[in-house]
Amino acid sequence: MRATTRPPRWRSCITCDGPGPSPCRRCAALLEPAPIGPLPDGVDALVALLSLEGIGRVLVHRWKFDGRDDALGPLAMALHGQLGASGAPAGLDAVTWAPTAPARRRARGRDQAQALADAVARLADVPLVGLLARAPSRAQTGRSRAERLSGPRFAALASSPPRVLVVDDVVTTGATLAAAAAAAGALRSAGASCVVAAVVARTPLARASPPH
Repeated sequence: MRATTRPPRWRSCITCDGPGPSPCRRCAALLEPAPIGPLPDGVDALVALLSLEGIGRVLVHRWKFDGRDDALGPLAMALHGQLGASGAPAGLDAVTWAPTAPARRRARGRDQAQALADAVARLADVPLVGLLARAPSRAQTGRSRAERLSGPRFAALASSPPRVLVVDDVVTTGATLAAAAAAAGALRSAGASCVVAAVVARTPLARASPPH
């Protein structure tokens, strides 16, 4: 079942609170592109939009934690466009998402990765399919880097089509790279031959990782 996207309740920029679209032109011009980094094991391509710093950090935080879903449409459109320009394999059979932990989903009122995957799937005219389950784990926020490297992990819920796009929100430490690899491994074990990962933001490679 597709996620239900609530209509925007705001008429202000998600990052500066000024009047206009979200993000406004001024803030959009300040967004830094995502850095290029290593691919998670088992992933054929990784597409990331933004660097998780400055305005980009504010945008992602307010979208993820403050319920600012007015950013969903622009983020989905930009991510869909980036997929076409990135050289990622074409002809995907399905879009899925890396599900957030149930407690965090309840606290936020939605799974932001699922909502983003739904929007991208609609733009790409590709089926949205829930293919992954998240194993129970502690919240990543506030944990040390060593602790964060231990999770999360995923398992396949059903047989996977051959070519799958997996949507998540951010790539930060080695923990999220490991999680992406776990998701890709689960999908490949369920029948996927090509796994492409797509995220909104990636941490600058030379800096400390923020809370996730």
